[in-house]
Amino acid sequence: MTDVVIVGAGVAGALIAHKLGKAGKQVVILEAGAAIPPNINAYMERFYKSDAKVPESPYTPELFDKTGKMADPKDVPAGRQNALMLSAENWQEPAVSYAIQKGKRPFASTYERIGGGTSMHWLGTSLRLLPSDFKMEALGSDWVEMQRGLGSDWMDWPIAYDDDLKKHYADAEAQLGVSADAAEQDYLKLGLGSYEYPMPGIPLSLLDQTVAASLKGKKPESLAGPDVAPLAELVVRSTPAARNSRPYQGRRACAGNTNCIPICPIQAKYDPTITLNDALSTGNVTIMYQTVASEVRLGENGNANEIKYKQYGADGRPTTDGSIAAKIFVLAGNAIETPRLLLMSNKQIDKGVANDNRKSDHKGFVGKYLMDHPYYVAWGLTDPAKDPVFPYRGPLSTGGIEDLRDGPFRKDRAAYRVEIGNEGWNFVIGGDPNITALDFVNGANVTGVNKGGANGLPETLVGKDLATKLNAMISRQIRFGFLIEQTPDASNAVTLSTEFKDGLGLWRPEIKYDLSTYTRKGLAAAKQMADALFDAMGATQLTAIAENDPTAFTIDFNGKSTRVNYLGAGHMMGTYRMGTSEDNSVVDADQCAHMHRNLYLVGSGTFPTAGTANPTLTIAALCLRTAEKIIARL
Repeated sequence: MTDVVIVGAGVAGALIAHKLGKAGKQVVILEAGAAIPPNINAYMERFYKSDAKVPESPYTPELFDKTGKMADPKDVPAGRQNALMLSAENWQEPAVSYAIQKGKRPFASTYERIGGGTSMHWLGTSLRLLPSDFKMEALGSDWVEMQRGLGSDWMDWPIAYDDDLKKHYADAEAQLGVSADAAEQDYLKLGLGSYEYPMPGIPLSLLDQTVAASLKGKKPESLAGPDVAPLAELVVRSTPAARNSRPYQGRRACAGNTNCIPICPIQAKYDPTITLNDALSTGNVTIMYQTVASEVRLGENGNANEIKYKQYGADGRPTTDGSIAAKIFVLAGNAIETPRLLLMSNKQIDKGVANDNRKSDHKGFVGKYLMDHPYYVAWGLTDPAKDPVFPYRGPLSTGGIEDLRDGPFRKDRAAYRVEIGNEGWNFVIGGDPNITALDFVNGANVTGVNKGGANGLPETLVGKDLATKLNAMISRQIRFGFLIEQTPDASNAVTLSTEFKDGLGLWRPEIKYDLSTYTRKGLAAAKQMADALFDAMGATQLTAIAENDPTAFTIDFNGKSTRVNYLGAGHMMGTYRMGTSEDNSVVDADQCAHMHRNLYLVGSGTFPTAGTANPTLTIAALCLRTAEKIIARL
């Protein structure tokens, strides 16, 4: 019998498979997506040819059908959310959106279902969670009860930073190849001491340095609001990233292509195919591609006995149904697909596998507490009287302001981190610098900067005049992103649709999502910080929020009425969270299901709280820890 079956070949599944394979354990991975290609040329060609340069464009399944229309999710065997599904017109349209969204607001994040998973198109940011992120109840029992009264179920992690995860963070940083400087990263009590990251940090960009200079001599409260007054200063620091600052693991150093999302053309950025190839080379790991897990079956002892699956061919049509048995099972999908599988496994347990229904008052936790890092984005142009910042060089982000990730203000509103973007308006305008060029060639004003013609209409330029204008504009583009801590709210949930199926006849995920007042205040604080940053830099802000934007809202904060919106960060968390018992969670500290002691649920779905760190590094650290536990059991 196979030792371990793993569902999903993303970063979580890949790391566990690699560690088990090296230990001589027999592992089979069920992967919903197509086979990993021998190189990235097919991905690059698909990206080059795609009219929609969204994060998902290099990868299968195709975004459009043969007629040029967006593929209908009912015809796709391994569906996923993509950015085109999230417009004001599409987000609640089942013929366009794979996820059936029935909440007050869109869940705005996307993901992949291919070998390597969503970490194929990730940015590479590899921050550790802070020690305080694991123990939010330290803010006081009265605070926790107040939050619960407001609908947010805060709960401490059953593990601690120093005691349980610090060592595994170091292991994860070695596996992923993280570039950073320890002295610079020890700002929020990470206890790094003499620790050295695998590679030196990526140097700060010209924009990073310009922002840093604008912060000098300014009191933090003048930029970030009165609730940060105890903070001594705001500092721009290099961001830890799973991106090579020098050759590492047989891969070359970053060449600054500014294309980390959706794909690094030279693989200087880590992606899970690197670990998968190492796992396969052990001879103990095999992958079954185009194989979608459809049900977890239980034995008489209540433990997992087998996983049923459905396979499909190159044409997307179903081919084979089967099942596979093992001693131990690991579900390594994401925080939407894993609860979907558990809830589909409801033939033996009414509410689905790992979803406790033995107590009449217990409603089960699977699918609940869906979180993201709601992402506020602001953009503009630097002062033309100052030196240009020359975007479109280097990684998408090399630096940020991290001091606001923790503080007493968390008793009132969400924390956030500030990401400084090096890609100009490529992300926010949707294809720049091309769009800016087309504005001035065609006399249009999509970007909002072409409105200075002599007749009061947008300019139409050619030749030297066009080149001069574009040089002056594009070299001064700036973008800031704010990743906001989100509360764990039971009402934010993934369930199963009872109306809509995918191309394999499986129920699609249904999502309900909204933002708590605590999280909205964090977004408002971020918006006010963005306004202050532009002022401090002497820059012109051009941030725009569409009238029909379903993510937009207005809130009074710091005595100001603030209109703000959000994007998805791609950081799905919380839907099978870890805790001390089945009375408060789905899995234990080892990511093993309370109800089924040979079933492990891994990934950011186990996070009880979100903090502000991009989750991939913590996913990796937790999975390396879990792999050790599985090896010991076997």
